[in-house]
Amino acid sequence: MICDAHCHPFNLLQKNGSFEEEACRADLHCVSSATSLEEFEYNEALSGKRVSLGRLPFVSGYGVHPQFPRWSAASMQPYLDTLHALAGEGRLGAAGECGFDLFDEAYRETEKIQDDLFIPHLELAVEKGLPLVLHVRRAMHKIFFHSKALKRCSSVIFHSWPGTQGEGEALLRRGVNAFFSFGNTVTLNHREQIRCCAAFPVEHILTETDAPYQAPRGKQYSSWNDLTVILKAMADLRKTGVEELEANIYCNFRKAFGV
Repeated sequence: MICDAHCHPFNLLQKNGSFEEEACRADLHCVSSATSLEEFEYNEALSGKRVSLGRLPFVSGYGVHPQFPRWSAASMQPYLDTLHALAGEGRLGAAGECGFDLFDEAYRETEKIQDDLFIPHLELAVEKGLPLVLHVRRAMHKIFFHSKALKRCSSVIFHSWPGTQGEGEALLRRGVNAFFSFGNTVTLNHREQIRCCAAFPVEHILTETDAPYQAPRGKQYSSWNDLTVILKAMADLRKTGVEELEANIYCNFRKAFGV
């Protein structure tokens, strides 16, 4: 079974008016990511529709995205309150996406706020035994700073793995139960991601679309239709069969997200 370790169904609906019908029929494992209660409740309702049609439910994720402080001057506390409320009600399947984004100066100006946002996600993931989904750009040094605490997480999923082969291998050596997720970037000549995808232990890799945000060449947005292309590209890089890799990633998905 194909697996999408990271996508945004609420946002994909804005791109594709027929998405909801397709989502109810799609035969896959999927983690839905939300950054607001409105998004989370939409994803949750869509997951319920899938179940009523005999499909697998979504793993429902929620987190305060590290880019958010750049775009909002409002307090982040209500969003953290929502995170804890969803976890307390047993509705949360994954904490995040959360993390650090220091890609440009505007994001770096909010670094202290990002630090303050990250800790509650990490602590909640440890307390509740939840997978922790990370968004990291130009900030792997911060991940290594927290690596001792990350060892206590049941799993740590790096959405669209942003690091080097050496950094990924170092995290595993440090005892972090890390899973490295790859999407359309492996088809777009992203050299370091290609190198990592080919080299990492097969027990620690995942597939994702980041739909609708990680568009393949020639398309306006990404979707679940891209997963077969991504799988083929990854199998070619790893010199293995597509079906074998799909089966391995299915096992990894279940371990990473506890399903």
